[in-house]
Amino acid sequence: MTKKKLTKEIVVIDLDDLDSSVPEGKHQLSRHRTCWQHVLATLHGRKKRLTKKDHETIDGFKLTAQCFLDFPCRERSTRKISQKNVGHGVPKLNKKLGSGTFGNYFELLWRGFCEEKKSFFGYLDCLWFSLYTKPSFQSKVMTWIQNKQIFTKKYVIVPIVIWSHWSLLIFCNFDESLESETRKPCMLLLDSLESTDPKRLERDIRKFVSAIFKAEGRPETQQSLRKIPLLVPKVPQQRNDWECGNFVLYFIKLFMDGAPEDFSMEGYPYFMESNWFTPEDLDCFCEGLHSDLVAT
Repeated sequence: MTKKKLTKEIVVIDLDDLDSSVPEGKHQLSRHRTCWQHVLATLHGRKKRLTKKDHETIDGFKLTAQCFLDFPCRERSTRKISQKNVGHGVPKLNKKLGSGTFGNYFELLWRGFCEEKKSFFGYLDCLWFSLYTKPSFQSKVMTWIQNKQIFTKKYVIVPIVIWSHWSLLIFCNFDESLESETRKPCMLLLDSLESTDPKRLERDIRKFVSAIFKAEGRPETQQSLRKIPLLVPKVPQQRNDWECGNFVLYFIKLFMDGAPEDFSMEGYPYFMESNWFTPEDLDCFCEGLHSDLVAT
């Protein structure tokens, strides 16, 4: 079989004729978003006046970043995709999860629970806690949380991703008054990497909780809010530096399966112990969850 000769096509971009309203595909700019030609073309398209410093920066960029439009491209393969390749675009649970991928897996996991089970639980988006730590987003995050009406639920799942690490915060009995003698509110923080000191988040967590109570118009005082226990059970620990997202998904699954009807400090830590599950259990869960996502 003879190999096809690759043809090299250099696309010339007319910077003076570039209109920012024209889709990028027309000028094939989407193929070289990081090269100096794209930067320069975008600035011209936006009619931005370049300073001397801008010109010097772009001139330096030319020397280190060749335009990818100058490279030859292979023709698209016409072979059919076999069944074993179906779902290859779905990221597997074998690397550190980004918030988007985590959200996809969480939504699938959530849909797998029956309506009766879900009626006891609420959850917050995995980015809301980290966004709240940025002053410019605090008001908006509180508005989103108000719409969730979390104080109507016995349990609220709060996945946290901060400093590139996933952990799980769970609000228990927040539908009760802080003065309740039967079902006292408390917080659980499940972390698969205890060596990083989960308690380092306590200050931000308490600020977050205080802001939620204030936004919801709850009458509790700051003194009573400070007394809400933050519990850190000894849960199984991750084997590498990327499994934290997988652990949080499995924590959610197992906690929702086994959560007591009334969470009490007397039964704590319940099932949340270092032998809660084995590495093999986690691997099996991840394989099944990925297969389900591919199938959908």
